[in-house]
Amino acid sequence: MAFDDLSERLASVVAITVTPFDADGAIDEKNYAAIVDRMVEGGVSVVTPNGNTSEFYTLSAAETERALSITVDAVGDRAAIVAGVGHDVGTAVAAARFADRAGANGIMIHQPVHPYVSLDGWVDYHREIASSVPELSVVLYVRNPRIGGAQIAALADACPNVVGVKYAVPDPVRFASVARDAGLDRLTWIAGLAELSAPGYFAVGATGFTSGLANVAPQLSVQMFRCLRAGEFGAAMELWEFIRKFEELRALNESANNVSVVKEALAQLGLCRRDVRPPASVLAEADRSAVGVLLNSWSLR
Repeated sequence: MAFDDLSERLASVVAITVTPFDADGAIDEKNYAAIVDRMVEGGVSVVTPNGNTSEFYTLSAAETERALSITVDAVGDRAAIVAGVGHDVGTAVAAARFADRAGANGIMIHQPVHPYVSLDGWVDYHREIASSVPELSVVLYVRNPRIGGAQIAALADACPNVVGVKYAVPDPVRFASVARDAGLDRLTWIAGLAELSAPGYFAVGATGFTSGLANVAPQLSVQMFRCLRAGEFGAAMELWEFIRKFEELRALNESANNVSVVKEALAQLGLCRRDVRPPASVLAEADRSAVGVLLNSWSLR
């Protein structure tokens, strides 16, 4: 897939997969493939394995490779696949090269997990990884508000395979400034805080948004995207209100239950176990009941 082709596809719902585990704690490959297939059948056109909703930082390198391979097999040519990579430069480069061999259309570089990040160092980190796979499209994952348009533009100058930015700083004003300073039309800008933030970010330049909800109810995410793309903000906000409580449950306590809420919903739908790996934990009984009420209200069970 050419750089421009993936850039256009990113202007959509970018679904971040969960990683289901079996009773022994290993990846539940059968249910993983079924969930991915269900998302794509529901209209999702970009699938990202090994993202934060995938519990990326709890997965071994072998597990991330297996998760990507399962995704490629399940998706086929029905959607684009953007694989999450990260950790130290060497690990990220190895994962990026595997993604290229495995048939991914691009990579998403996770935010550097380091207590001391300089602006020049941020550019250097991403340049080393992006340059290692010059034929593969690259999406940046920005969670640090210090990263500005100048850094993103410098990276795009150095690496023409950088095609998009998943912007996950909870500040639409900052996003609007960064996107314009880097070049609003130069890259595809993805609202990286899922459905609740999507309308505000679309209003100032985003053309796609990420989603964990798409594991559970892909049709809701796709419907919201179509409303936003058409400029039908009233209809989009009706959907926003419809899914609001689910997403607010995920965001509580600094998003401690971000993944647990999604997996609880999938468990109640019979699609996978609710198990998550530390430092996450399964939901308390009251929150499980709250998820059940929401699923009933959506007529999903």
